[in-house]
Amino acid sequence: MSAITLDEHEEHDEHHGHARVNGVMHQFEDIDQQNECYAVGMWSFLVTEIMMFGALFMAYTLYRWRYADSFLAAHQYVHIWPGAINTTLLLASSFTMVLAVHYTQLKKTKLVLMNLGATMFFATAFLVVKIGWEYIPKFQEHLFPGPNFVWDKPEGSKNVAQIFFSFYFTMTGLHGLHVLIGILIIGFLALQHKKKHPAVHDDYMLTEMVALYWHFVDLVWIFLFPLYYLIPK
Repeated sequence: MSAITLDEHEEHDEHHGHARVNGVMHQFEDIDQQNECYAVGMWSFLVTEIMMFGALFMAYTLYRWRYADSFLAAHQYVHIWPGAINTTLLLASSFTMVLAVHYTQLKKTKLVLMNLGATMFFATAFLVVKIGWEYIPKFQEHLFPGPNFVWDKPEGSKNVAQIFFSFYFTMTGLHGLHVLIGILIIGFLALQHKKKHPAVHDDYMLTEMVALYWHFVDLVWIFLFPLYYLIPK
């Protein structure tokens, strides 16, 4: 939803007597009910995300148990340092996102914008490392699943290695897509804070919901990192 759309929505509410009262929209009785609705909606969304990633984690676990030797051979081409750097970047981004929520509660817009900007910077750096240090080299080595996949290593099966990299690109790519969406959402949130829009300036809950989404994205990576980068070593 664009900033213009939000502004038009506010004007529409005011015209029909539906303006915010102390940050409470007309359809809610009080701020507690409004915040509870926000929380239930976000957690319902996150549950669907957990089910999606959970199915991928389960499938990966079953294949790894069934083809342990070939998975171990393929793991040797997933290097630990890019994953460790990205883990540090996402942990830092979670910290700055927490600070953004804190300063939203204190209505310190400048500090909110600084921390939202830092969060977007760390997230962007995550994608740069992921694409530049991991994806591009694997494309160059023909380790991307498909007709051009090459596996001339003496250890492991080519078919199973291709399954491994299918999991790798699917799970890390899906996570990367969530990071990109998070950057766009946080950028939009920062724009609303800069304009001091009542939806985010008078109520910290929307900023906290964005932070909750971002913490979920970080948590998924906390599971992906040991699964692909640490356990095989």
